[in-house]
Amino acid sequence: MESGIPDERPYWVAFLTVPYVGPARMRRLLECFGSLEVAWKQDAATLKPLLDERGLQGLLDTRRTLDPMRMMESFEKQQIRVTTLNDPEYPRLLREIPAPPPVLFHQGEFHDLDSQSVAIVGTRRMSGYGRELTARIAGDLARSGVTIVSGLARGVDGVAHRAALDAGGRTIAVLGGGLNRMYPAEHTGLARQISESGVVMSEYLPDTTASARHFPARNRIISGLSLGIVVTEAPERSGALITVDFAADQGRDVFAVPGNVGLSNSAGCLNLLRDGARLVRSAEDVLEDLRIGAATPAPVEIQQQLVMNEDQRRLLAVMSSSPHHIDDLAAEANLPVSQVSVLLMTMELQGMVRNAGAQHYLRL
Repeated sequence: MESGIPDERPYWVAFLTVPYVGPARMRRLLECFGSLEVAWKQDAATLKPLLDERGLQGLLDTRRTLDPMRMMESFEKQQIRVTTLNDPEYPRLLREIPAPPPVLFHQGEFHDLDSQSVAIVGTRRMSGYGRELTARIAGDLARSGVTIVSGLARGVDGVAHRAALDAGGRTIAVLGGGLNRMYPAEHTGLARQISESGVVMSEYLPDTTASARHFPARNRIISGLSLGIVVTEAPERSGALITVDFAADQGRDVFAVPGNVGLSNSAGCLNLLRDGARLVRSAEDVLEDLRIGAATPAPVEIQQQLVMNEDQRRLLAVMSSSPHHIDDLAAEANLPVSQVSVLLMTMELQGMVRNAGAQHYLRL
């Protein structure tokens, strides 16, 4: 809080621990007493008209065992920051959504520049195509000064966060559990990297275990922090589409990357495009539609400075910015697969092509 303003944060957090006293009752107490510290210290008779029997008993029981100030000291020792809805640091876009979370626990600091944020979400089981498009779009947006928001999940989320970091940009990871119960565990190192230049955050108390019922609520924060949401690859029943529903309710723009109509991983995006989502081919589409960031510099034609033989030229001519399997490339170029394999290895070292995984290659 700013100097001269009483620090109410310990009491906002304390009320989060009280059974049967949720955000709506917290708002009611704040409106009645003007301060959650004052509300915390009221006697039972004063509180009875404002809380039901379970909530009142929960508050009385919690007050006997919980010291709000000591709890905040423990968070500080764990380098966990606390921002409440009353704090000026609370993200502006998130404050605008219906029922914003009253308290945010986070590592890393929020910036004013985070008001220029875009969420990138999608499937946990992505293809080489999905991986490549996610990395390219997230990286180019980050280089244009856009903060990338996602959920730190496996698949698209993790790729989007890493691409933003690799581009030297900012990224915000929203968790479905507490900061001390990192999920998935293999992203602990990634979360640490994010917190050094961006934010890892949760609305849940730090020791809360991630739970399936938490993720829809987490998704409303992902969209709430963002001007728009990009779905790069998602099957028809992807959890990422829950985030899209929240984005629509919050008045956020929805973008989708088209994919192969014959692949199940493209079904969710194709349905979104059919229903009116904006088509995304590159970061420039998002930047132009939202009127944010700076134009991403046009890629330099690397091959103009390289000497290529005829077979390399023939192979490069049949490649595109979308990944294609080595067998298909060999057939298109009318070259043996064994020769194409050697050519691709050489061209990758020269920076002309990229291996997108599973023997799929694309032209840079």
